[in-house]
Amino acid sequence: MPLDPQQKAVLDAFTALGNPRNETLPAAVARANAARRLLIPGPDVAKVEDRTIPGPDGGLPIRIFTPKEDGPLPILMNFHGGGWVLGSVEATDEVSRYLANGAGCIVISVEYRLAPESKFPAAADDCYVATVWASTNAASFGGDANRLAVTGGSAGGNLATVVALMARDRNGPRIVQQTLVYPAIEPDFTTKSYEENAEGYFLERETMKWYWDHYLRDSRDAADPYAVPIRAATLAGLPPALVITAEYDPLRDEGETYAAALSAAGVPTTCTRYDGVAHLFYQAPKQIDKGMEAIDETTAALRTAFGT
Repeated sequence: MPLDPQQKAVLDAFTALGNPRNETLPAAVARANAARRLLIPGPDVAKVEDRTIPGPDGGLPIRIFTPKEDGPLPILMNFHGGGWVLGSVEATDEVSRYLANGAGCIVISVEYRLAPESKFPAAADDCYVATVWASTNAASFGGDANRLAVTGGSAGGNLATVVALMARDRNGPRIVQQTLVYPAIEPDFTTKSYEENAEGYFLERETMKWYWDHYLRDSRDAADPYAVPIRAATLAGLPPALVITAEYDPLRDEGETYAAALSAAGVPTTCTRYDGVAHLFYQAPKQIDKGMEAIDETTAALRTAFGT
């Protein structure tokens, strides 16, 4: 369908800024530019707490969002996007608040190590360690370790399903649901959605190549399922999944292919494509109505998985 007018307004505003494309910059400069973008505040929650927990390489910062509901509450691990190079708990603060209130759960956002300073598997290891910590220490923040889910957008969607794979393979915490929002699944830049949306829709093909090049140490990592989850020998035994994609997104096809692979492996999977919108629409729920619709779909799926 044609580009949603609200989505077009957001894209036009971004283009008007005239910022250089990330792949033309050193990673540190691109990261600093991203951090200067105006962040829109999300709804109030009962409590927001920053903590530092033990990580694989020293202290690992997390942010805990607690809604105004009686506990112990389910737990949702939320991993931010940014191509494993950019992003922060600040960038996903708004969405974390909507998810906490909408799903009636505690949301934990993880400040994982970024590439290229810390390449694969640093981000995946940090997110898994934080998930294990949340399960083990749930009582310390009012959480229920028996109701634990994972989510993330883009690179964060990759990390969410990778954490689910790690938990399955390592006999780790039981994860009851995964929501993957336009997940980065594999470095294949020849799909139809990459051809159709290579430029002009915020996330571009050359930028995504730059992200993968910064994240992976070398070509061998592309065969590792903890980097490229569709390379897993089997997807059986993973938690039920909600996969959200966008029509005007180069990552559309790989997300939908992964959803089909999950379903074929016997994983209960819902895949919803939001037409007329592009990458990051989910992170703009106040500007783009379909972003709020997708968040509402997410929280409804979480409430079902949590039994609330």
